[in-house]
Amino acid sequence: MKKIIVILIVAFSLVVLMLFARDKKQAVTGGGFSAGQAVNEDTLMLDSTIVGISTVLTDLEVPWELAWGPDSCIWYTEQNGNISRFNPQTGVKHLLIKLPDLYRKRLGLLSMALHPDMKKAPFVFINYLFLKDSVVYAKVVRYTYQEDSLVNPVKLIEWPAHVGHNGSRIAIGPGEKLMIATGDITKDHTAQDSLTPNGKILRLNMDGSIPPDNPYPGSPVWARGFRVPQGLVFSKTGKLYSAEHGDATDDEVNLIQKGGNYGFPFVTGYCDADTEKAFCKEHNVIEPLKAWTPTIAPAGIDYYDNKSIPEWRNAILLVTLKTQSFRVLRLNSTGNRITGEHVFLEKKYGRLRDICISPNGDIYVSTSNRDWNPPDNFPVPHDDRILRIHCIDKIPRNKRVVNNPAAGQSKETHQDAATVYVNYCQSCHKVNGKGITGTYPPLAGNPFVTGNPGSVIKTVLTGLNGEVNINGVVYSQPMPAFKFLSDANIAGVVSYIRTHFNNATPVTTGDVKKARK
Repeated sequence: MKKIIVILIVAFSLVVLMLFARDKKQAVTGGGFSAGQAVNEDTLMLDSTIVGISTVLTDLEVPWELAWGPDSCIWYTEQNGNISRFNPQTGVKHLLIKLPDLYRKRLGLLSMALHPDMKKAPFVFINYLFLKDSVVYAKVVRYTYQEDSLVNPVKLIEWPAHVGHNGSRIAIGPGEKLMIATGDITKDHTAQDSLTPNGKILRLNMDGSIPPDNPYPGSPVWARGFRVPQGLVFSKTGKLYSAEHGDATDDEVNLIQKGGNYGFPFVTGYCDADTEKAFCKEHNVIEPLKAWTPTIAPAGIDYYDNKSIPEWRNAILLVTLKTQSFRVLRLNSTGNRITGEHVFLEKKYGRLRDICISPNGDIYVSTSNRDWNPPDNFPVPHDDRILRIHCIDKIPRNKRVVNNPAAGQSKETHQDAATVYVNYCQSCHKVNGKGITGTYPPLAGNPFVTGNPGSVIKTVLTGLNGEVNINGVVYSQPMPAFKFLSDANIAGVVSYIRTHFNNATPVTTGDVKKARK
């Protein structure tokens, strides 16, 4: 009897120890997902491939950049100033540094790039905000990876910044040149001014010096005319692509050329408006490979050319914030045209910020649901997170069905009022019309919205730029002009706002025609 009791005690002790070890391992991984055990939360059926989506890391503080490291780890930045690396096979993560001089307001730590040969040159390049005499600046700093830490910071370049519209992405291209995408910091004119680094693609040597073959002697500017580029990547043939936020219309993907002018703020999207054609001709504006209206808020991009998922080979992978989607943009053989678009995961995981790809073709995507503009119904518990998108099986040939690429989006057409609100208003003012206090003003309970309908229509047509006071709260976030919308769509969305969120009268297309005059 005593022997049986001893055996039971030993067995019970072993179970307790196993549970303790499991809990301890989950604590190390930071999200409770052990190596190789993350359950596929979703699947995609492609032409010949079954793709699985799973969560591999959770509880992050707004990750901005993902990069695949030479140690088979995902290196990532968080807006609170943390730079870490995570091994998706073992589930172990390690903090490399917490930036000491970071300034965070809406934004903070942004983009990062690893030197392509870390054994020869163990350099990590990062872009983040800091204060200089109480003014917001951005800088690119080169750190050295040494003994599992980032040390010896060297500032390469700095420029005036803002709490929004900073870009940013870093990519390393042919000849070990550093490419940096910057935003217009809410000042449209900077994008065309070749003397400022804002609204540009910059090009530097690894030590921060200016290459002698840059298009403007003594200047880091490589290309200009951008609003808020948040995606930057080289293809296998050395072509450089960017993804850019438009204003009210025309988010873009561009093929970047030396000395190229991409038009903003005088051109948005293609050179198709009468007011744009003259500027395009005079300044040799390069049109985008693709433009989206309604806008989708494109963020990170990467180039995919792995046989693991053959349907996505030679494609730009793009994630978006506003439409909360993962998109595959197929390229032609020369890489100078987008031939098709597939849209996946729309509104399933919230805002998606960046992508990186492992050598075996696994794709990792970060969410951005705890940032300053969270989407409706997010964040959920354990946001933000990193997702893994990977091949889990092949479809037998006799069961394959070819999926046609999604059709390109056309310019604005007549839509019902609720759809117009979703496409152009909801990402800022939210599904309940309450906005974000101090950033985007509420539409519900707003005395201006329920007041003179002509004033409301005129504001929708012309936009806002400056401070407004709503119920004692000051708002200064610019609002774009929506004059490109038809009279019927403007009348519909204004009526929707006035009646759906408030007890006010609708407006007519005649009211809109009058306001346009």
